[in-house]
Amino acid sequence: MYPTSRRSILTALVATTAALAMPAWAGETATKDEAVAMVKKTIAYYKANGKDKTIADVNAKAPQFVDRDLYVYIASLEGVAVAHAVNPKIVGKNMAQLKDADGFAFVEDIIKHARAGKSGWVDYKWPNPLTKAIDEKTTYYEAFDGHVFCAGVYR
Repeated sequence: MYPTSRRSILTALVATTAALAMPAWAGETATKDEAVAMVKKTIAYYKANGKDKTIADVNAKAPQFVDRDLYVYIASLEGVAVAHAVNPKIVGKNMAQLKDADGFAFVEDIIKHARAGKSGWVDYKWPNPLTKAIDEKTTYYEAFDGHVFCAGVYR
């Protein structure tokens, strides 16, 4: 009886430890540094592999373009989505007038700055793909070759 009891305690301890650790792991979100790195990595991939392969791979949700709640999307400087690693339904649509939960046209803001050759951050509210709730989000954007490359993090 002693070995079974000991085994039961060990099993319960392992299960409890896993249960306590899982919420921290499952809820882990990306950082701003990771968003910047993903955009820069995507631009490097574009330079090495070309426009068509990059767009196809982003749209195919290749692992290097999606990480937890972090994903890449690419738009033309006119606002047309050319690639989106999470929502391929928007590819080909002009997103310039897309507004967040507060009515802020954040894509228009991104495009305005990208056309001026600036990179930076824009804050808005957007559905979180992990929680499905409307959350505060900040997106890093950078223009390259007539496109704007973006990746954002939820705060």
